[in-house]
Amino acid sequence: MKNVKLTVEYDGTLFYGWQRQKNDRSVQEEIEKGLSKIMKKNVKINGSGRTDARVHGLRQIANFREEFTIPIERIPVALNSILPDDIAIINAELAEENFHARYDAVGKKYIYKIYNDPYRSPLWRNYAYYVGDELDLDKMIKASKAFIGTHDFIGFMSSGSSVVDTVRTIYDLRIHREGPLITIEIKGNGFLYNMVRIIVGTLVEVGKGKKSVDEMGKIIESRSRKRAGHTAPAQGLYLSHVYY
Repeated sequence: MKNVKLTVEYDGTLFYGWQRQKNDRSVQEEIEKGLSKIMKKNVKINGSGRTDARVHGLRQIANFREEFTIPIERIPVALNSILPDDIAIINAELAEENFHARYDAVGKKYIYKIYNDPYRSPLWRNYAYYVGDELDLDKMIKASKAFIGTHDFIGFMSSGSSVVDTVRTIYDLRIHREGPLITIEIKGNGFLYNMVRIIVGTLVEVGKGKKSVDEMGKIIESRSRKRAGHTAPAQGLYLSHVYY
């Protein structure tokens, strides 16, 4: 039995998330259908974690265990020839026997993109959060420092999650701007439901002057969802890297 590790890139615009669903289109289902077709048997895959509807994947990781004869290096070529245009397998390799894409992950990196300009861009409408108001980048950068470290991030989690332990560690959070595009990179040992999007929404409110730099630490310590900012939209979020 071979254990194969896949690296997947996808445009989440027309998907209802990574995870297979009953009636809606998912990335997992499309890949499983493709693998089942080329291997002529029912194949199931494990993803490193869920991404929500409209969230993109730059380096999503999945694995599957199966017996097959096709050379592993040919799997991306074979799969990409039948997968829809908004998914691509960019690497396939033999993993250790016990490797599991989800349970062995020790951290993730997300990227969030904000299109900040008085005039919206149709080209970025599915790939960035449009903010027309001027954002103070220096204040956003200063406020972002409060998130680094180990905290209880329950105030930055949307309702609907069954997670009990809400303590997470943020290793790094960087913000930079190139023209109208602001990119936020955040790396941590794990993330709660909508945590990255709520952090971004909070930083946007700092950039607009609706929240101050000095109150960031108190907002985190309060553990209150009401004190944190809004949830930034899904289309600006990208799963960038999974660490093992």
